[in-house]
Amino acid sequence: MQSHAHTAGHTSLNRSAFQATTHCLTGCAIGEVLGMVIATALGWGNTASIAISVVLAFLFGYSLTLGPVLRADVPIRRAAGLTLASDTLSITTMEIIDNAFILIVPGAIAAGLDDALFWWSLGLSLVIAFIAAFPVNRWLIARGRGHAVVHELHAR
Repeated sequence: MQSHAHTAGHTSLNRSAFQATTHCLTGCAIGEVLGMVIATALGWGNTASIAISVVLAFLFGYSLTLGPVLRADVPIRRAAGLTLASDTLSITTMEIIDNAFILIVPGAIAAGLDDALFWWSLGLSLVIAFIAAFPVNRWLIARGRGHAVVHELHAR
């Protein structure tokens, strides 16, 4: 019986971590793609391209958490604190991995929007970032932190 309870808890923890990581990945992906599109369209260099993408990844990642928390009637100051506490480590992990991968792949950072290298390297970088952030989210949730803090607010 104990083994079943442990397995069910383990599965639930993995499911929660998967959902939290998918949630963070969504915000990061929106920010990354939009940032790269803006930087490419404006002819910005690599540093500016990475900077706007990271800023937008955090902005969208946080907003995807903040919205539901605010809709759960949590005051803005508390909602902002919960959002920062729940998402910062996950988004940071994703952004470090994602951008490191883009910088490592030859030509990826300089690829244009019409170049397949741009899209496959960005897509693969996000998959790798997901894989890296999953254990981070799992560790946080297992300790009652990260998305565990705001999970019940999302359901309201």
